[in-house]
Amino acid sequence: MEIFKLKAEPRTDLGKKAAKTLRSEGKIPVVLNGGEIVELPYNKTLAPGEKLVEIENGKGMITTDLVVTNEAVRKLVYTPDIFAVEMDFNGGKKMAILKEIQFHPVKDNILHMDFLEVNDKKPVIVEVPVKLEGHAEGVKAGGKLTLSMKKLKVRAIYSAIPERLIINVDNLGLGKTLQVGELSFDGLELVNAKNAVVCAVQLTRAARGAAAAAAAAKK
Repeated sequence: MEIFKLKAEPRTDLGKKAAKTLRSEGKIPVVLNGGEIVELPYNKTLAPGEKLVEIENGKGMITTDLVVTNEAVRKLVYTPDIFAVEMDFNGGKKMAILKEIQFHPVKDNILHMDFLEVNDKKPVIVEVPVKLEGHAEGVKAGGKLTLSMKKLKVRAIYSAIPERLIINVDNLGLGKTLQVGELSFDGLELVNAKNAVVCAVQLTRAARGAAAAAAAAKK
């Protein structure tokens, strides 16, 4: 994945009124999850924006409330590409991936964003765009190639996740499908249902007519 650099600021006022004020200023409340796991009770001083969330008995996770500008995330949000995000705040940098965006139901502006902190030790699940390449045998025979799944979910270390999953369809015949279980990529685990259809070469009227004519000619 490409790296997207994002400058953020700690958010210490967490009320709804404060969030509304931020949005009126062209800013977006953000939460960075997946931070350090610590033993409770935790007596160290938290950095600005950090808070301790209890996740199970005796353990907690440090999350960070942040603020970014609409302009800063425009090229991250409004694109089909995926990125690893280098978040710069509190005088340091952390790697993350974008997990969820909340949009206004009418105005469609961004209300909130959730990021997940990542590292080179813990795998994450990311939806990766699919790109078909090649000229399917079934298309040569008059069929139509269709893509049913534009993205596939993969589990891997973030640094091993590609920008796109390239799938060659040269050998895909007329009326045939390609399912998730038939695919494999080095260093990646596909987590979609194995019988889910990724792409297919559908029979067209022209292909059916040609097949019928060929069958009749053999009689």
